[in-house]
Amino acid sequence: MPPLSLADLRRYAVDRSLFTPTTLKRAIDTLGFVQADPIRAPARAQDLTLRHRVKGYRAGDLERRYETLGVEEDTFINYGFVSKAVFVLMHPRADISHWSTARRKKVQALLEFVRERGTVHPREVDAHFSHGRVTNYWGGSSAATTYLLEDMHYRSLLRVARRERGVRIYAAHQHTPGPADEPTRAAHLDALVDVLVRKYAPLPAASLSFVVSRLRYAVPQWHSEVKRALLRAKPRLAHAHVEGIDWYWPAEERVPHNDAPLDEVRLLAPFDPIVWDRRRFELLWGWPYRFEAYTPVPKRQRGYYALPLLWRDRVIGWANVSVNNGEMKTDAGYIDGRPQRDRAFRRELDAELDRMRAFLRVEP
Repeated sequence: MPPLSLADLRRYAVDRSLFTPTTLKRAIDTLGFVQADPIRAPARAQDLTLRHRVKGYRAGDLERRYETLGVEEDTFINYGFVSKAVFVLMHPRADISHWSTARRKKVQALLEFVRERGTVHPREVDAHFSHGRVTNYWGGSSAATTYLLEDMHYRSLLRVARRERGVRIYAAHQHTPGPADEPTRAAHLDALVDVLVRKYAPLPAASLSFVVSRLRYAVPQWHSEVKRALLRAKPRLAHAHVEGIDWYWPAEERVPHNDAPLDEVRLLAPFDPIVWDRRRFELLWGWPYRFEAYTPVPKRQRGYYALPLLWRDRVIGWANVSVNNGEMKTDAGYIDGRPQRDRAFRRELDAELDRMRAFLRVEP
């Protein structure tokens, strides 16, 4: 077999992630984790990610069907949605024995309140309890009860039952005991590493180390064991040295040589698995993509919510998509100019914009 090239890795990265569209549940089970983001420009990141992988997907389908899917809204390496299998591997996260007596009493009272009602809106909790206000992570002010609900959710005491107008509705959740012995904990961690590799492969060595290190958010109770999981993973995974860099991917997969890419245009979410790792992005496509929603307007180069534009197996530019008065508008930019005299590109770009309109429920 000839040595692998970056072109081989690039096609492999695209083809393995853009699998044949399937049902919503199967897509989430395959991905393991779908990162969420509240910005809607033109739709939330989770919806923009799933539209390429779920047959007939429409913006908001995940939130509308959440209760019937058997998936969980939770923290993995970022906040988002995880399959039930991944959820079970992460929990229970941590006990609250180190909390103060006063805090534990509040938690117990709130937990009993949630159990009595089955599900609760944070506003109900606020109306029942009066815990004052606290400073949240962003430096602003949040209702203390809401902060406590979020903390209890993270620490395995609550789960998100559904959302109402974007607000989390909580329910009590009782986890089975976590693994007590080191071999079982190691097996759980190894399984979580495999979820990451299946989602983001092929990964350069530095990215593999980075993404595995973020498991400290998924399993804070085992944070001291994460480095050992990385050491176990490297010899277990398939790997190759390509242009001076070690790359890793699932052991059961083979990187094909010289497969011709499909004539297809895709507008990807900023957090899509294909583009999520900015280090890998620059290695595979030769230019830096940055998420600029929180960048001051004068410093933006691509736009508020620029969607990477994939043509065949190349990310050749970006597009900002908006909907105003029922009309979808698209403003595209290109790294090396728009492909000229390429009928296939024009045809496929039009097809992708039609798919985006259907996804957004916008009339042509």
